[in-house]
Amino acid sequence: MRPTITKPATAIALLSLALPAFGAEPASGLDSGTTAWMLMAAVLGLLMTVPGIAMFYGGMVRRKNMLSIAGQCFAICCLVSVAWMMIGYSLAFSGDNDYIGNLDLLLLANLDLNSLRGAFPESLYIVFQLGFAVVAGALITGAVADRMKFSAMLWFIGLWSVIVYAPVVHWIWGGGWLLDDGVLDYAGGTIVHINAGVAGLVACLIVGKRTGYGAENMAPHNPLFSVIGVSLLWIGWFGFSAGSSLVAGERAALAMLITQTSAAAGALTWMFYEWALLRKPSILGLVSGAVAGLVAITPAAGYVSPGGAIAIGILAGFCCCWACAYLKYKLRYDDALDVFGIHGVGGLLGAILTGVFALEEIGNSSGAVEGNLIQVWVQIKGVLVVAAWCAIGTTIILFGIRVFTSLRVSEEDEAEGLDYSQHGEAIGADG
Repeated sequence: MRPTITKPATAIALLSLALPAFGAEPASGLDSGTTAWMLMAAVLGLLMTVPGIAMFYGGMVRRKNMLSIAGQCFAICCLVSVAWMMIGYSLAFSGDNDYIGNLDLLLLANLDLNSLRGAFPESLYIVFQLGFAVVAGALITGAVADRMKFSAMLWFIGLWSVIVYAPVVHWIWGGGWLLDDGVLDYAGGTIVHINAGVAGLVACLIVGKRTGYGAENMAPHNPLFSVIGVSLLWIGWFGFSAGSSLVAGERAALAMLITQTSAAAGALTWMFYEWALLRKPSILGLVSGAVAGLVAITPAAGYVSPGGAIAIGILAGFCCCWACAYLKYKLRYDDALDVFGIHGVGGLLGAILTGVFALEEIGNSSGAVEGNLIQVWVQIKGVLVVAAWCAIGTTIILFGIRVFTSLRVSEEDEAEGLDYSQHGEAIGADG
């Protein structure tokens, strides 16, 4: 016979013992719903690099370099994770200095495991912010694809993430001087994309053009991989844009809607613009337009309306396509995978347009459409400061590395392909 509970007091006592196992809220102020959402946002953010950027970039390089570019993204994820835990997070989010954090959280040794960031654990916030740092470093690889040494790349990204990236995070998200000045950057348009775009431009100029650039066929070897990669990026982007609300609420939902709208508008604009010029819409252009729309809306996702998102997406699709199809060739720099054309230009455009379309009722900050023209200048100042800091820092780091080792592979290794010359492996090799 199955046992039954006959006494109400016994039943109540057993139920009270079972409640913690069914997710009862602790008394500390931690919210399980917000924590669950931020766990998911952090995972989505990390998805952007591997496999997102790895497949996006892997499809656009020549076949002999696909494994190398994917491996760089994977290695950067590992390297930046360690650097972020050791010192990056401390420099970005500790102390009250206007320009740089202190070393209170060096190696996370003094991290209080019970401390909260809002309504979720600070340890989770560290992982969430780690995703931004990883993406920023991985994006740069596309500018110097096909010719930079693997060892030099690791040295560069490791130093760059600590010396250049972490201070910028502190300036805007860590309570620094640009935040005090009123610079708006909801999900990393300036911090991640302008930073990575400018670093990519400087790196490709210093490293030099690919051998045979302009004379040899360097067309993407598998655009299908790029479509899959951008699809993963698009999904992962919701982790950054909606997750930047730091709570599972109305603003997160609106940021997700805004992100989707701008990405779609950017994709369609690039496609139709290219269609009008070339008489055929390329699939690679379509997905590149989606990335342009995502980049441009990143700083604005928590500040603008859906109408503003459409306008930002359309402008991003047009301007980034122009930068990749015309500006790069006019200025004769070899940004292999258009890191500056999409992330630099898109980030710059989005940061400035945030100052135009920001609405008080959405993000408690008004822009030019509501008569606050000063916000546009504040955004421009933020863009110029970050771009200058990144350009100078990137230049110093690369020239410093070049003192000890070459930045690029030999012409023979480049011709053979980085997959084999740098890693001794090749896609489809028999042994």
